[in-house]
Amino acid sequence: MTNLEGRVLRRRAAYPPPEGVRTDVEILCALGRAMGAPEAFAFAGPRDVFEELRRATAGGPADYAGISYERIDREGGVFWPCPSEDHPGTPRLFADRFATPSGRGRFHAVQHVGPVDKLDSKYPLHLTTGRVLAQYQTGTQTRRVDELTAIAPEPMAEMNPVLARQHGLGAGDAVRLATRRGAATFRVKLTAAIRQDTVFVPFHWGGEGSANRLTSPALDPTSRMPEFKVCAVRIEAPSSTGGKP
Repeated sequence: MTNLEGRVLRRRAAYPPPEGVRTDVEILCALGRAMGAPEAFAFAGPRDVFEELRRATAGGPADYAGISYERIDREGGVFWPCPSEDHPGTPRLFADRFATPSGRGRFHAVQHVGPVDKLDSKYPLHLTTGRVLAQYQTGTQTRRVDELTAIAPEPMAEMNPVLARQHGLGAGDAVRLATRRGAATFRVKLTAAIRQDTVFVPFHWGGEGSANRLTSPALDPTSRMPEFKVCAVRIEAPSSTGGKP
């Protein structure tokens, strides 16, 4: 894996898989054989896949050619890109020049544009989405770990105590959030660390507590990145399901 600082590391299995459970490599090779290309998917394991990555990226901007399993183990990780085995790696990108003909960085003046989903009297609050420490991405892996589930067992809507009192809500109460696209149910988590005009929900759960029921489909006009981090939301009356979201 290549982490956020650009260091290439090895992830080792903590336990062998249960009998009958195939690895990702075995599954991909089986798909390759089923599609009639067994020679292109003849990998014995992760090392073979990594060796192909080294060959495929050689000479390109994302060059892994100089990184091997042995070197990773010996040096405690190698910084990418690394074009040859005698190259020291690249702890900091663009330290000497940028990848432009002149070697200089390009700066572009831009004008701030607010969120597409505007606040109004019907949807007066900002909604933002993100992570919680105990869960990861969609949660399909971490929510199977009892210790992590005990820390964060369900999706919580984080809001300022002042905002919660304005809507008659307390810690642990069930709450329904609605946007112009849909609604989802959560339990309330009170925190003074959030603004009074903003509600935060995590995106690690599906079903009735899915953040995707709420988020905006708007895209950045240049990068095409979705505007998942902000939209207009309202707090509806607490759920009447006996305290259950």
